[in-house]
Amino acid sequence: MSVQEKIKPAAAATAVPDDMEMLRAAVELTRDISTARAAIYWPDMLLSAVVGYAALAGAILAESWVVALGCAALAVLALYRALLFIHELTHIHRTALPGFRTVWNMAVGVPMLTPSFMYENVHTLHHARTRYGTAEDPEYLPLALMKPWSLPAFILIAALLPIGLLIRGALLVPLGALIPPLRKLVWERASSLSINPDFRRRPPEGDFARMVHWQEAGTMVWSWALLASTQVFGWRPLLIALVVVSATAVFNQIRTLVAHLWQNDGEAMTVTAQYLDSVNVPPPGLWAELWAPVGLRYHALHHLLPSMPYHSLAEAHRRLVGKLGNGSTYARANYPGLFPLVARIARSTMVRGR
Repeated sequence: MSVQEKIKPAAAATAVPDDMEMLRAAVELTRDISTARAAIYWPDMLLSAVVGYAALAGAILAESWVVALGCAALAVLALYRALLFIHELTHIHRTALPGFRTVWNMAVGVPMLTPSFMYENVHTLHHARTRYGTAEDPEYLPLALMKPWSLPAFILIAALLPIGLLIRGALLVPLGALIPPLRKLVWERASSLSINPDFRRRPPEGDFARMVHWQEAGTMVWSWALLASTQVFGWRPLLIALVVVSATAVFNQIRTLVAHLWQNDGEAMTVTAQYLDSVNVPPPGLWAELWAPVGLRYHALHHLLPSMPYHSLAEAHRRLVGKLGNGSTYARANYPGLFPLVARIARSTMVRGR
C-alpha cells in the first residue's frame, strides 16, 4: 500500500456517520465508574508535585552532572504528571473534589506559571460537538495537512514557553492592569493553552473572572519572586528550573502531536469522526504511561466520555473492547505507540508538501 493510500483524505473524515452502538455502549457500560475518587486524585497529584520539586532541587544542588541530569529527568516526568491534572480540572464537576482546584493552583499551577484559568473554559471548547476540528477549536491545527517544517516549529514553540510565561507574569500582567488595550490583547492571545493561532479568548465573567483575578495576582507575585531570587542565589537555579519546565512543555507538545491524527480541514465532524481522529495507546505499550499520564493514553476514549475520571479510563477501555471486539469502530482508534504515530503524521506532511 502506498503512502498516499495510507493517509485518509480529510474530506472522508467529515463524512463518517455516527456508530450508535459504540456511543451507547460507552455510556451504558461505564455509569458505575464515572465518579472521581478523592482517594486517588489527592495522593497522585500531591506525590507527583513533591517528587517533582524534590528532584528539581536535586538538579539545582547536585555537584555531579550525572546526578543533576538524573534529577532533572525525574523532575520533568513528575512535574509533567502533576501539571496534567489541569486537564482533569476542566472536566470534573466543581463540587466533586472540594479544595482540589485551589490546592492544585497553589502547589502546581501558580509555581509553574500555568494556573488553571489558562485551560478552564478553553479546553471544553475543543469538546464542543460543532467546534472540534474547526477554526473555532482552540486546540486543533490540521498538522497532518500542513508543510513538513510545521512539525519541528510546533515543538520549538513549546521549548520557549517558560520564558514566555515568565515575561507574561512579570511584565505583561502588571502592565495590562495599567493599559487596558494591552490587557485585552494579553487575555485574548496569551492567556490560554491553545495551539490555534487564530483563537481569541472571550472576556471572563462572574465567578470565573474573580478566580482569574486571584490566579493572575499569584502568578505575577511568583514571577517577581523568581526574578528577585537571582539577586540572592544567582541565575543558575532559575535557569535550571526554566530548562526543566521547557523540557516538560516539549514532552507535553509531543504528546499533543500524537493525541489526534489532525486530518480535519475545518468542517464540523460527527462524534464518531472526532473519535477516529483521536488516539488511544492502550496496553501492552510500556511507555505510554510516562508520555501520556493521567489517563491521556486513552485520548480517543476521553472524547467519547469527556467527564470520565482518569482513573476509570483503563477499565472503561477494557469493557468496551470486550463488548465491541477488535474489529469494531472502537478498535480503529487504538495505536501501538508514540513513534509510529509521529511517523504517520510526518509522512502525511511530506505527502501534502509535495
